[in-house]
This record gives sequence, structure tokens and C-alpha cells, in this order.
Amino acid sequence: MADKLSWQTQEQTLILQGELDRDTLLSLWPQRQQLLTGINFLDVSGLQRVDSAGVALMLHFYHHQRQSGCSLILTGVTDRLSTLIALYKLQDILPRVTTAGAIGHPS
Repeated sequence: MADKLSWQTQEQTLILQGELDRDTLLSLWPQRQQLLTGINFLDVSGLQRVDSAGVALMLHFYHHQRQSGCSLILTGVTDRLSTLIALYKLQDILPRVTTAGAIGHPS
């Protein structure tokens, strides 16, 4: 059974913990607009597992913030998540800071 997804906000950061997959993101989805208000960073360092639905959610969050005139930068991106982002050819779309501190920006 998948670990539960939990989240909290801290200043301009939405912090996700647990597993972000097609089953667990359903609890987050109805609250997404309220949670993204005033958020500029999405901390994913506490995620143990992310599937393609989780990456799609991150992309949705990014586009939602852009349409709202805000920015969204992923922080705490692991090598595994960076690889998944690259497999979907989103490395030039999703701005992120890896756990090693390297910054990736859209072109």
C-alpha cells in the first residue's frame, strides 16, 4: 500500500511528503487552488516516490502559477525525480533546484 501523501505550507513554500502518485494525489487535488495561493516554491525533498501522475501534477501547479502571474520553483529535487522529469522532456520547462544545489531553468 502506498504511503500517505501529506503537505504543509511554510511562508512561500508548499512542502510535500510521502508518495505522490495517481492514488495519493487525489486527496490534494480538491485543495490545489487554495494551497497554491502565495506559493513560489514546491519542496519535494520529502517525497519517497513520484510517478508520472505526480510529475503531471507538478506541471499543472507550474502552469497554474504562471497563469496567475506567479512563479513556481521545485526545490529538493532528487536525482531520481530529475531523471523522471528528463524522461518526459520537461527539464527545460520545470524550474528546479536539485538536492545537490544545481539550478535548472526553463530556456
